[in-house]
Amino acid sequence: MVLTESESELEAGDPAPEFDLEGVDGETYSLDSFADDEALLVVFTCNHCPYAQAKFDLLNELAAEYDDVSVVGINPNDAAEYPDDSFETMQAFVEEGRIDYDAYLRDESQAVARAYGAVCTPDPFLFERENGEFRLAYHGRLDDAPNPDDEPSRYQIREAIDAVLAGADVDLEWQPSRGCSIKWKED
Repeated sequence: MVLTESESELEAGDPAPEFDLEGVDGETYSLDSFADDEALLVVFTCNHCPYAQAKFDLLNELAAEYDDVSVVGINPNDAAEYPDDSFETMQAFVEEGRIDYDAYLRDESQAVARAYGAVCTPDPFLFERENGEFRLAYHGRLDDAPNPDDEPSRYQIREAIDAVLAGADVDLEWQPSRGCSIKWKED
């Protein structure tokens, strides 16, 4: 397992890159699928990484707690090399209730992960809706737990979501995400 820190190519205020991805429910999702929400939390994640697994409950809680925010997991990992990250296993995780986000999507081509500048799992990007468009409000850690088994004492993502929903600027340092490297396909 490689611990990686994300350095997003996206900057505050940048529009969310478009996507058109299949969800585990058989539906196809795009940014327009979430157009009624005040905010959109896109988290590049997977099934097998202990860092990602450690945040399943938090992301499930956020999806249930915030009516005006959609929590979208996107799995870009190479499933041929990492079978635990297959679409079928994603479906099983949802069916078992381990993952209960608003949508869990497969980025088979990895083009969406590249467009966002994602490098690890989990790698969260919080967008606020501004004039009908999602713009980046926060990219950084979900919480302050440095390792999967550590108990967080601060949830930066909750602070960021609360600020966005209150119409305030997100006044947080964007600390790089921590997790397993995205399992890129060989070209």
